[in-house]
Amino acid sequence: MTWRVGILTVSDRASRGERPDESGPLLKQLLVDHLQADTQRYQILPDDQAAIEACLTEWCDELGLDLILTTGGTGFAPRDVSPEATRAVIQREAPGLVEAMRAASLSHTPHAMLSRAVAGIRGRTLIVNLPGSPTSVRENFAILLPALPHALSLLQGEPGEESAHRPP
Repeated sequence: MTWRVGILTVSDRASRGERPDESGPLLKQLLVDHLQADTQRYQILPDDQAAIEACLTEWCDELGLDLILTTGGTGFAPRDVSPEATRAVIQREAPGLVEAMRAASLSHTPHAMLSRAVAGIRGRTLIVNLPGSPTSVRENFAILLPALPHALSLLQGEPGEESAHRPP
């Protein structure tokens, strides 16, 4: 199955053209290489909660994307609001995904414990916040990758591995 994906980079400086977005294009390449996903939307927004919420809501409700990955805005800086925007639009949290990312990232840097990333579900769309640095994006994507196909299949109403192999 080809997953329909949106990538949202949250960065004041990248949105103003003051620096290139490296994490968004990296995510697009990782998705193609490892999930054969179709990135249908890619956008750069400033650290503005209302704008992030509006984008996430549109991509879930109007476009019906399967997966949205955000990058940036998950730290302690006053303008880092990706988790708040995500929490405002999701209907169900998926805390195990961010717990796994934080736990694995701690082996690389103690700063991983400062991540406030959120993951959750709106309708049939999974939304996951990733950090802003390309290195952290690559590391965290690798942690998510083994679980993503199964999670996305479950959201689309396809039988999961466990239920598919369970005797009648």
